[in-house]
Amino acid sequence: MKTAIALRHLHFEDLGTLEPLLAARGYAVRYLDATTDDLHAVDTTAADLLVVLGGPIGAFDNHIYPFIHDELAVIRQRLQSRRPLLGICLGAQLIARALGAGVASMGIKEIGFARLVLTPEGEASPLAALAHMPVLHWHGDRFDIPEGATRLAGTPTCANQAFRMGRHVLALQCHLEADPRQIERWLVGHACELAQAGIDPRALRAEAQALQPGLPLAARAAFTAWLDGIKAGLQEETP
Repeated sequence: MKTAIALRHLHFEDLGTLEPLLAARGYAVRYLDATTDDLHAVDTTAADLLVVLGGPIGAFDNHIYPFIHDELAVIRQRLQSRRPLLGICLGAQLIARALGAGVASMGIKEIGFARLVLTPEGEASPLAALAHMPVLHWHGDRFDIPEGATRLAGTPTCANQAFRMGRHVLALQCHLEADPRQIERWLVGHACELAQAGIDPRALRAEAQALQPGLPLAARAAFTAWLDGIKAGLQEETP
């Protein structure tokens, strides 16, 4: 059986709609708590897929949260192995940092559902499945595009929303994994941030409810296309 390891920072920011897809494709999913688990005790390079999930801290906050040092070490090892790696929000920012790119505050919050603006490369990528579908944004920082990576998408608020390196690395600033049917956990878990940003949770709830029929299907299509691309790449490498 294939294995997928997910590095999690908050319990409710999990694999969401990606988890049942992985199970259907024969992956055994294991979560590691990046904040408390000993990341060096697990051979994360051996997993068939590593996913680094989101969280409400910064990619350069290691002076405040020392565990980031260990998490960056895991990501760098994974990048060197050239095995499949997916980063979401904070996870994407950490991948960008590990690749030498900058991560900084935007000065504003981007919270809510909005469509991605795909680059020509993005239109030819797995993100093409999201061309007409709003996805969840929940961040105040943004990453630069690392050298050698391909920019795939942006929004009017945040120009860099996604990049890839080859077929094996995909970094998403947006929360494509977030299940709109589970939005209440986000609204409660981030209640203080919403209040500070002046965002009414009732508006977010209504947006999520309207997207419940279509967003999980679009997310599944995008993730399926990415996983299919990884599989095709592995087959091409096999003598």
